Amino acid sequence: MRNRKYFAWMGFFLLVGMILTPQTRAEEAHYPPAANRTVSFQKDIEPVLRQNCAKCHARGKAEGGFRMDVRDLVLIGSNTGRVVQTGDSQNSYLTHLISGLDSSVRMPPSGELLSEEQVGLIRAWIDQGLPWPDGINLGRFKEAELEPREVIVPTAKAIHSDNPVDRLLESYFQKNEIEFPERVDDRLFARRAYLDTIGLLPPPDQLEAFLEDDSPDKRNALVEDLLSRNQEYAENWITFWNDLLRNDFTGTGYIDGGRKQITDWLYHSLEANKPYNQFVHELVDPVTGSEGFIKGIVWRGVTNSSQTPAMQAAQNIGQVFMGINLKCASCHDSFISNWTLKDSYGLASVFSDDPLEIHRCDNPTGDHAPIKFLYEELGTVDPNLPRDRREEQLANILTDEQNGRFARTFVNRLWARLLGHGLIEPNDEMDRDPWSKDILDWLATDFIENDFDVKHTLRVILTSKAYQLPSSSWNGQNDKNFVFTGPVVKRMTAEQFRDSLCAITNHWPGEPGTDLKIDNMVDGVTQTRSWMLKRDPFTVAMGRPNRDQINSQRSPYATTLQALELTNGSTLYDLLEQGAGRLISDHGQSKEELVHYLFFYGLGREATEAEKGMVLEMIGDEISAENVEDVLWSLAMLPEFQLIY
Repeated sequence: MRNRKYFAWMGFFLLVGMILTPQTRAEEAHYPPAANRTVSFQKDIEPVLRQNCAKCHARGKAEGGFRMDVRDLVLIGSNTGRVVQTGDSQNSYLTHLISGLDSSVRMPPSGELLSEEQVGLIRAWIDQGLPWPDGINLGRFKEAELEPREVIVPTAKAIHSDNPVDRLLESYFQKNEIEFPERVDDRLFARRAYLDTIGLLPPPDQLEAFLEDDSPDKRNALVEDLLSRNQEYAENWITFWNDLLRNDFTGTGYIDGGRKQITDWLYHSLEANKPYNQFVHELVDPVTGSEGFIKGIVWRGVTNSSQTPAMQAAQNIGQVFMGINLKCASCHDSFISNWTLKDSYGLASVFSDDPLEIHRCDNPTGDHAPIKFLYEELGTVDPNLPRDRREEQLANILTDEQNGRFARTFVNRLWARLLGHGLIEPNDEMDRDPWSKDILDWLATDFIENDFDVKHTLRVILTSKAYQLPSSSWNGQNDKNFVFTGPVVKRMTAEQFRDSLCAITNHWPGEPGTDLKIDNMVDGVTQTRSWMLKRDPFTVAMGRPNRDQINSQRSPYATTLQALELTNGSTLYDLLEQGAGRLISDHGQSKEELVHYLFFYGLGREATEAEKGMVLEMIGDEISAENVEDVLWSLAMLPEFQLIY
């Protein structure tokens, strides 16, 4: 009933608009002036139309008989006549509608009106002849190109760098009128590289050796050394993959066998630096130990048809490896992308032993989607093959070198992990425009050409001047206006925070939540790193997710829960209390030595005279565990400790 009334009133208002003479409307309306510049349809007009008009006048909708999927439909007009007078915005009824001068007939019909600037741009667009580039259809959302794109790397001009990322960034900086900043000092670089590569702070002796080294290539050598530490590298990056692949040790599905760990396979794949295409192939077409990813979670109780293991497999593959959101299209045709129910069910059917009936909003339709990959131009899956052969075919198509989106999605995740902000944000929405298409495409193509070697791409980024620039801030909003000037300040992960305190005190408490056996004995101490432990109140407060869903990016924001846990939580209290005793036995011969060790390990620098005096006063005349515990807590609360600058 509501839609009928809306339709009727829209028809009435459009009819009134056509009865009024253009001269009358021109005399009565004082519209915002047309913009006095040449407009770009793609930059100025398309975003406004998609956001404010397309939901009622495109994608199969034609309120009032008016559609604007393409230019020809705009020119046809509505049920009652023309809506746009090409070349004459003053006498175009569209101008009257979007200006909002008459509250009884306005577009959009609810919500915020278009701004005067937006109205002015649309007026200029009409006055300039309604330019509309070929191939743009408001009935379809923008999609990123699929195939790899070769990028010609320019010659460096003002900077001295052979790294292609830097040479492409120099062009970007010149375009945005940004001076290429100087790199951060050695101390800051080392701290950044250690945490990003192996998830630990640089020990004082290693940091001192690096700072004293005067060889010009020492930063590249440090990166090479860190990447060669296979066990520490795997123990850091497994957290990244546990979040993405929903791998955990406790939680939904583990009680009744409705879920399976992939920890052993995952750890050893990372330790061996397994090529990424092989890594993903073994997840999609499982080998022994990796089948838990495709198995998904068998939820207990009543579940929606979009939550079956087969649909989970489709959703997870789309999101993790292609930067595609299929969750909306698992209940109905998506409202935010071009993906349909048939697309989602077609991919999910690869992982089903029996044909999947399509359910729309959990209601059976009686239809069955043909088995297919999302992009059929990359290859087809034979529906007549058994499930294991279909999974093999799908894995081959997904990881093929011609699937440029597969490579772009992953290198974008690496960039976001290392530099705090992706080339595309959010990094699960790969149809968005990157802030540097050239850097993204070059990294992706280089990744493919180097046989999907993850450490190769990490090396390229870590040794670039782009990674070594001074850090900048970003509030996580207004991403359309983001301009890269350097790595964005990051917070330590929950695992890095805990491991850093454990490393400083050489006290590594906790029982592993996994049966994985690795040699983690160092100088007689078993180093049980945080990724191996079950979730506890401390790691939950510090941002570790429960992994029942994919978590591609942890929140960068501090929370009240974190503040409460850091000040009153028993987990941190016990760690610091016991760690203080161990610290005194190892480094408590003199108070000055203790202060030097804590600051150099925790912050990567010497204490200032003021800091040194304050800490010595906290310690008091006699070194005691209680006082050292207070110093440790104070150090851990510093932003300089918790943040990666």
